[in-house]
Amino acid sequence: MTISSSLSAGVSGLNANAVRLASISDNIANSATLGYKRAEVDFHAMVVGSGNTARYVAGGVTTTNQRLIDQSGALTQTNNVTDITIRGRGFLPVAKLASLPDSGSPLSFGLRTTGSFRANSDGYLVNATGQVLLGWPADATGNIPTQPRETISALRPVQVNMAALAANPTTSAAISLNLPAGETAAGAAGTPYELTMEYYNPIGEAGWITYRFTPVIPAAGSSNQWTMEIEDSVSATTLGSWTLDFETLGPAAGMLQAATPVGGSAAYDAATGQISLTLPHGPVDIGIGKPGEPGGLSQLAAGFIPSAPVKDGTPVSSIVALELDEQGNLYGVYDRGFSKLLYQIPVADVRNPNGLISLGDQTYQVSSTSGSFYLWDAGSGPAGVTRSFTREESSTDVAHELTQLIQTQRAYSSNAKVIQTVDEMLQETTNLKR
Repeated sequence: MTISSSLSAGVSGLNANAVRLASISDNIANSATLGYKRAEVDFHAMVVGSGNTARYVAGGVTTTNQRLIDQSGALTQTNNVTDITIRGRGFLPVAKLASLPDSGSPLSFGLRTTGSFRANSDGYLVNATGQVLLGWPADATGNIPTQPRETISALRPVQVNMAALAANPTTSAAISLNLPAGETAAGAAGTPYELTMEYYNPIGEAGWITYRFTPVIPAAGSSNQWTMEIEDSVSATTLGSWTLDFETLGPAAGMLQAATPVGGSAAYDAATGQISLTLPHGPVDIGIGKPGEPGGLSQLAAGFIPSAPVKDGTPVSSIVALELDEQGNLYGVYDRGFSKLLYQIPVADVRNPNGLISLGDQTYQVSSTSGSFYLWDAGSGPAGVTRSFTREESSTDVAHELTQLIQTQRAYSSNAKVIQTVDEMLQETTNLKR
């Protein structure tokens, strides 16, 4: 029994080292495979007849294996914005493009830590094996609605139309100029000064706002007051009128002191330095500066010196590039210099990443061992951030694998020697009959 158990232990040792050799060869073969996670084989002793202390019976060895999905490889730089890697914990959600139903909602999905996605003929961001990147689409206002986090029902394949056009309406503007201090003195000509600013509505049509500044002329001395009127070219109406007062003494001399609405004009918010107007296409916040602070309207002993208005809004534009930030937000960058949120790529996380089922092509599937998934915003909670222009290299350390290879080879040879020795001992036993 003892000799035969030695033979069984030697055979199990051969089998165990053969399994380890298979994992080592797999790791070395995939040392250049982007996103590959190395496999590891562990040995466990089998004990037979542990209660019998009279003699020892060899139990042998058995193996377990797992893929170390939670181990990350180094990052390598690329020149494609939609080469994406999760740096930290979590996975990119993907699905087979061919398996998507007509609704676009994935019936099942896979998980990847890295992927190279490029637009196909329909604009879907897919990798070389036909997996499409999944995300939450932005609504018409450029916001991501509140989405369920424990289901994939709201995920959609990311589709980008590089020929799409968009207009960016003007929602805020700010002016900065100097009004001549001498024009508010008694006897001045009272000549008004004008500044015109272009704006855009939601369909890209242009309109103009005219700012007219008229000095208040007193009978004696200097008023240090101006009347500001704002007119709109599209509606051909006056949007409002305000009396502007300027400081004359102290550190804030020459700076705006107050803007008092005339009639039913919109109020001036001193905390923000803005006046909220309603143009034909919607509300626009006009900044004229905070009281006592530089950067807006001023009245100094100089000429009428306007600066170019600072405003948002553009005419009709087309997408020229994509941009992905660390929070998983995918933007379309337009040729007029503005960007628009298209999708948010969530980061899927499970409690036990090493319990995921490997599907090949560095893609994994949720299992009962891994636990259920949760879709996080990238960079929040335990989730890592999304890095564009990067791919994750294999987590294989070739030097470590070669060292393991030498140890495995020696262990295999030793187990073979055990079997050879048992064979010789059994032969000696057989020879006793001769």
